Amino acid sequence: MPRPPADLVLRNARIHTVDPALPEAEALAVRDGRIVWLGPDTEAGEWISGRTEVLDAQGKLALPGFIDAHNHVRLGSDDACVQLAGARTLDEVHDRIRSWRDAHPDAEWIEAEALDYSALPGGRMPRAADLDPVTGDTPAFVLSYDVHTAWLNTAALRRLGITKDRTDLPYGRAETDPETGEPTGFLKDFAVRGLSRDGHRALRELGVPWASPERQYRRLAGSLDDAIRFGITTVVEPQNSLDDLVLFERAREEGRLRSRIVAALFHPRGTTGTDLTEFAAAAEKYDDDRLSVGPLKLYIDDVVEPRTAALLAPYAGCRHHRGETFYPPEEFAELLTELDSLGFQCFVHATGDRGIRTVLDAVERAREFNGPRDARHQIVHVECLDPADTPRFAELGVVACMQPRHAAPEIAGPGQDWAENVGADRWHKAWPLRSLKEAGAVLAFSSDWNVAEMDPMIGIHTAVTRQPLGGGEPWGPQETIDVETAVHGYTMGSAYANFLENERGSLTVGKLADFVILSRDILRAAPEDIPGTVAETVVVGGEVVHTA
Repeated sequence: MPRPPADLVLRNARIHTVDPALPEAEALAVRDGRIVWLGPDTEAGEWISGRTEVLDAQGKLALPGFIDAHNHVRLGSDDACVQLAGARTLDEVHDRIRSWRDAHPDAEWIEAEALDYSALPGGRMPRAADLDPVTGDTPAFVLSYDVHTAWLNTAALRRLGITKDRTDLPYGRAETDPETGEPTGFLKDFAVRGLSRDGHRALRELGVPWASPERQYRRLAGSLDDAIRFGITTVVEPQNSLDDLVLFERAREEGRLRSRIVAALFHPRGTTGTDLTEFAAAAEKYDDDRLSVGPLKLYIDDVVEPRTAALLAPYAGCRHHRGETFYPPEEFAELLTELDSLGFQCFVHATGDRGIRTVLDAVERAREFNGPRDARHQIVHVECLDPADTPRFAELGVVACMQPRHAAPEIAGPGQDWAENVGADRWHKAWPLRSLKEAGAVLAFSSDWNVAEMDPMIGIHTAVTRQPLGGGEPWGPQETIDVETAVHGYTMGSAYANFLENERGSLTVGKLADFVILSRDILRAAPEDIPGTVAETVVVGGEVVHTA
């Protein structure tokens, strides 16, 4: 019997399927948004009729669409902000702000993003006095590159009403001078508070333009365009409030939601039973292959650079300070056990070795009380992992959701704040990709945009080489992995991590037809050529949504 023709046929390709049952193919056929056949190019003609769209890959590599397991598309990169990425000194920061002010003389606020902590001299944190000379009486609001801290000038401290008697804020904790007790202009815990529902509302009511819904949507739309350009066909947005979901609805209505979205809901401390009921209702409302809601995002610690991650031993150069967890371990174990019993999947931010151990202990407690289940709780970042805890990921079924680019020497290596704060005697704990893989852990890879570049090619390059982007000495080369493993982390690993392995992550008959044709065969290319590779054609659900 003649088979019905396909809607789309990809042929003359080198298809790396990420499916061990059929590792390679030369052609595939799509009908009704799903793959109906893979095989040799000589048989592709049987699926083609006059109405079939035919893509000729011209011998190039085709992969499953990338799944970015932790990508803050809603934060994005804001074109209304001064861009500080790459500014390595305070003078460079001043120059960029000064140039922006010259171009925007009537601005009511000066807003900037992507501050690198290392731009401040002596490894200290920024202060209002560092901003005042170039901002004057115009309030200034500056976000660090990881969006975990904010930097305000004196005018912004006044505008926001931050004083020595008012430092515990809905959007952060204002650091104070140990001698005077006055706020310094540096805000901690911004990611935990400022990105929460209450924190965002407070900033919006105080008139901070960055927090306005229209600015949020502009960031989202721009980031979604970037995602599809890089061949990311599914984005996991890891931290949203219920208020933010309308932004994704708008993007869908306006045709900007070309990548599929999994949106996790933020569970800050103080989340109530009523909130959980609303979270569950949102998961029922948004539950299709384009937009789904469900996992919960929690924090156990903060980040290494400002020394707010929780370490087992004190920070380098410190006698006692080793950071704090946001919950006492016993309380966090009880919380995760409760959420697990209610059927929620949890994404837990943990960077320090003590923070990571606290989460693993909590998952172990949940399994003891609730019984083992296929929960796929994730520890996100896993930056500094004690070797004793490495096998526990596989033993407890915990996914390691990691960002290989964060381990690049020019970001975290010798001479950078991460490496110096942790100390050389703990560098062997840094982003242990190979150790986790060899221990049987599931690796789910991501960019953590806009903390680092969104392009999966850059993350794959770092995972394979542990070298700077422009070449040079590797840092932690014992933890490199091969290209196939890195690709798996950005495809099937991330699909499995989000319960999507039956629909996405590999090119397999019956799965959604999400794939990308690359300009270079990264499986055979020299590692230094991987970052120059582009997604020439991107297909989502059998529809070509991007061509380079």
